[in-house]
Amino acid sequence: MLGLSPATILTRIITLLIAFTIHEFSHAWVATSFGDDTPRANGRLTLNPASHLDLMGTLMLLFAGFGWARPVPVNPYALQRRSPSALMWVSLAGPFSNFLLAVVAAMPLRLGLVRYTFSTGLFPSLFEFLIEFIFINLTLALFNLIPLAPLDGEKIAEYFFPPSWARVMETIRPYGPLILISILFVGPLIGLDLFGWVISPAVTGLTRLLLGGAL
Repeated sequence: MLGLSPATILTRIITLLIAFTIHEFSHAWVATSFGDDTPRANGRLTLNPASHLDLMGTLMLLFAGFGWARPVPVNPYALQRRSPSALMWVSLAGPFSNFLLAVVAAMPLRLGLVRYTFSTGLFPSLFEFLIEFIFINLTLALFNLIPLAPLDGEKIAEYFFPPSWARVMETIRPYGPLILISILFVGPLIGLDLFGWVISPAVTGLTRLLLGGAL
């Protein structure tokens, strides 16, 4: 956590507990709504953060500002029997929940209910907390929409892609985590910065859209 202020660390910890928990609970709730009892059977239909957090993903959020939680197990075959789009909706529920959290956090700023102040001590000002909360939730939402396994975007894209692409996605799927690691950590070293080129500008643009003239 070198270089991070105590206020930033505290903000990220609180944001992690809220954002990851709501994200994974949303997956579990939508899957259960479609008749898949797998999340409930695995103790994931809960708002208890301890049931959802992943150690490495937690550390990444604290250090890098993005991370992940433990995936919610679902039964794709049970979901497919209920609806061809069920798995897509289950996957979309997580990123969408993070976007909604960002919208809710932006409301008091947009309405001018929170003063533009900064902290000099251990605790963040409400303004600082809400801005960081918005940025992290939007980053989690967009990051998870990348169409690579094990991210939610892979299953969302699979639903919308033409059937002829199914074999291509099946071939790529086992290498998804390795590709992601390469994009995030190796790419910037060779001048290919996905976050800097795509996700960060998108997060900044969405934040400005949500806040209007609040900043």
